[in-house]
Amino acid sequence: MSFCHARDFLFCSMCGTLLSFDSLHFARCPLCGFKRAAGDIEGRETRYTVTAEDIRRELKIEPFVILESAPVDDEAVQRAVVNEECPQCRHPQLEYYTKQLRSADEGQTVFYECPQCRHKFSINT
Repeated sequence: MSFCHARDFLFCSMCGTLLSFDSLHFARCPLCGFKRAAGDIEGRETRYTVTAEDIRRELKIEPFVILESAPVDDEAVQRAVVNEECPQCRHPQLEYYTKQLRSADEGQTVFYECPQCRHKFSINT
């Protein structure tokens, strides 16, 4: 079986629509009626990849993990506060939140932000 490097042998030469195999003798374009002889296509190998995302999209299935959208500017983000001094401006409190960025058997990452000068830094715990 030969592999065709030209990717257009299954598409209409006139309008680019995918050809339909309505007969053993030819492939026909459902849009404009163009016909291509089956002998031109016979023995060609077609390869394609279907991802899990393609299947979910086609079947209209929600993704397994729904990413949270970024907060809108008007929406206030509430963060925990710790009594630690800012290394830049010496403000007595820092806001913080945590994320698991490394593998599950390792600690989480703590992100700090000063509410006064907006200095940001992180620590792996």
